[in-house]
Amino acid sequence: MQTAGQNLSVTEKIGYSLGDLAANLIFQTLMTFLAFFYTDVYQIPPAAAATIIFTGGLIGACFNPIMGIIADRTQTRWGKFRPWILWTAIPFGVIALAAFSTPAFSPEGKIAYAFCTYVLLVLVYSANNLPYSALSGVLTGNMADRNSLSAYRFVAVMVAQFIIQALLLPLVLILGDGDKAVGFENTMTLFASVGIVFFLITFLTTRERVLTIAAQSSSIRQDIGDLVHNKPWLIMLILTVLVFITLALKGGMYIFYFENYLDDAKVATFLQDIGFNGFIAGLNAVLTSLGLTEFLWPKDAATSGFSLFNAGGIICMIFGIGFSKPLADRFGKRDVFAVALFVSTLFILAFYLFPSDAIGLVFLSQILHGFFYGITIPLLWAMIADVADYSEWKNHRRATAIIFSAMIFGLKLGLSIGGALVAGILANVGYDASLATQSADTIDGIKLSVSLYAALPFLLGVGIVCLYEINKHKESQIERELSARRAAAASLATE
Repeated sequence: MQTAGQNLSVTEKIGYSLGDLAANLIFQTLMTFLAFFYTDVYQIPPAAAATIIFTGGLIGACFNPIMGIIADRTQTRWGKFRPWILWTAIPFGVIALAAFSTPAFSPEGKIAYAFCTYVLLVLVYSANNLPYSALSGVLTGNMADRNSLSAYRFVAVMVAQFIIQALLLPLVLILGDGDKAVGFENTMTLFASVGIVFFLITFLTTRERVLTIAAQSSSIRQDIGDLVHNKPWLIMLILTVLVFITLALKGGMYIFYFENYLDDAKVATFLQDIGFNGFIAGLNAVLTSLGLTEFLWPKDAATSGFSLFNAGGIICMIFGIGFSKPLADRFGKRDVFAVALFVSTLFILAFYLFPSDAIGLVFLSQILHGFFYGITIPLLWAMIADVADYSEWKNHRRATAIIFSAMIFGLKLGLSIGGALVAGILANVGYDASLATQSADTIDGIKLSVSLYAALPFLLGVGIVCLYEINKHKESQIERELSARRAAAASLATE
């Protein structure tokens, strides 16, 4: 195993992180707005939308192990994983645009079009993001440097999340001149173009350093056997599913929470009282004084409040990410992850208790949840990279991509379940997009979805991560022994 020159430069960390920013412009849109896009923009019935999201996501999830096997056996002058970022950049952008377009088909044609484009999107996402994620495991074998790389990466994720959750709806209204269908198409054109450029930067600025030597090559059967007997991998797989069920469920349901539960007048008053409306007015005064066009922020309170709500949570997640590396270096990834995830869950549960006019408490709970959840964000993927090291340490064979493929499978499965739950719950509680006011049962279902239902997978995740055996002591042992083993292998290879 070759490990020379493993310290990563800031340029390489930023270049790598831009790939996650690019992917998350699409992924965060899927997680937060896909159910809304299908039901309220493309006018697909909620039950059909739930079927599309779950079935399409499941197909994409099942493709991940296949993609992992392919990526682990890819051999090019650029490495195993980098070339896939290059090869999939343009297809990813084109298919993402198609998935958020609204051709005027019949009701049945819309369902078929949505299903086909969504399946293609999750397949190309796997072909792009699985090698991208596995790349983090071969850029460096130094676990502290890997923690730093994860922090850079997930600041980029938070930037993408901020753009999507805080600015996407305003962009949709601006770029569509009030027409959400046109706005989504134009916005995704912008995101796809930026994403393609960022993927190319990632490809050009990174280098694979942890290289498998011939003696460590393995068969597909050996790789699968290693996975099945890898307890930390099984735990991380289940944890990933649970985390992304919560993220997709609460993320997809928040827009309905703002539009159908919170008091519009109170939201408008809150925005006025905290100076947000004055800030927008002041910004526009500066822009117009410079001869520029005004910044067109949505006028309706629900959209404005929802965007600011997401922005506050994301900013605090970024602060949380800043605490992730020092805490993990001191106490170990596992323990920090478990405590931070538990505390963040308490603030999700609180949403059910808030009356419709308690706007300040809603925002405060989101901010506190964002900070503590932010601490966990880099740790999840750094722990998965550690599982690849654990597998190599235990089995004397390295299969990075197939380990990451299982985690991307968990991500896709969680996303599919959570996204389908959004549309399925809406259908079950009688949500009707054409109604100005929803029934009491519908509103209660929305409240439960962003609180109790969303909190349960996180709580289960806290319990299962306590069974994860790679604590701080084990991390140090694995890193020390692998370094010695790789140095010995490199010495023999040069003789």
